[in-house]
Amino acid sequence: ADMPVVVSMLNSYSGWAAAATGFMLGNDLLIVTGALVGSSGAILSYIMCQAMNRNFISVIAGGFGSGTPAKKSGASAAAEPQGEVAPVSAAETAEMLREAKSAIIVPGYGMAVAQAQHTVNEITRTLREQGVAVRFAIHPVAGRMPGHMNVLLAEAKVPYDIVMEMDEINEDFPETDVAIVIGANDIVNPAAQDDPDSPIAGMPVLEVWKAKTSIVMKRSMASGY
Repeated sequence: ADMPVVVSMLNSYSGWAAAATGFMLGNDLLIVTGALVGSSGAILSYIMCQAMNRNFISVIAGGFGSGTPAKKSGASAAAEPQGEVAPVSAAETAEMLREAKSAIIVPGYGMAVAQAQHTVNEITRTLREQGVAVRFAIHPVAGRMPGHMNVLLAEAKVPYDIVMEMDEINEDFPETDVAIVIGANDIVNPAAQDDPDSPIAGMPVLEVWKAKTSIVMKRSMASGY
């Protein structure tokens, strides 16, 4: 979850470098545009840190990808598998979706890597034609950068009115028949709420586990949700 902050700060640094170049060349346009890019990148990074309950200074000053020292000690325990995996086939998933009245799809970086947004849109269109209420839940830091998932779904022509932000849709999971997580880990991990020693403890997450049925699509059984 720290990666978007790092990328945003690198973008901010490029703005300040451009502004400095503007001063050296006496170019007012370069100074103004560089300052805008630099300041907006820094502000965005700070906002993202607040959204993830992370410390801005610790991420920038070498704390990338890690929690506080107290949290590090419990990281190995938090990474241990919990519960039992119940495999589900594509046919069973299709049957669940066909019988559902409501479904929420949570896309993540894995969907972007698989370039599955167009297929997901086809599934969404088919389900909506059959009367299933399908919506998308977007976490503020899903994907490479904030807004990444929104762009991919817009590219696939997913209707904008069914793409919801985390704060808008999180309370609807208990009334949802099927929640499908496509290539997302930390943004749906209940350890953020349940395990104070987790590296993501305190980070707001999409509460997919509250749906009547939750299906998580992963390429492997490696650590993560």
